[in-house]
Amino acid sequence: MPENRDYFEDVYQVVRLVPPGRVTTYGAIARYLSLRAGARMVGWAMNGAHVHDVPAHRVVNRVGVLSGKHHFGSPTAMQELLEQEGVRVEEDRVQNFGQLFWDPVSELD
Repeated sequence: MPENRDYFEDVYQVVRLVPPGRVTTYGAIARYLSLRAGARMVGWAMNGAHVHDVPAHRVVNRVGVLSGKHHFGSPTAMQELLEQEGVRVEEDRVQNFGQLFWDPVSELD
């Protein structure tokens, strides 16, 4: 890969492929992109994703918790966006996480 690769844009491109009603994780995206800084780098990218037309609400932590919810317009915005897509969330955690998990490694390769 080129030295001057835009990691954030790579992350955004993957997140744009997550289907409505499904979720992925910071770590799954990092593994797919072989990012050295891993899930943290994906998290940094997600912090600014809202201005790049990226469905950041579909990215949760490794156990399905809405760990990035404080980067949305209100404390419940991330949950509301997921629920509009049919994802059930209780106590800031995606229900049926295993069934809804979208792994870019298996879905895109």
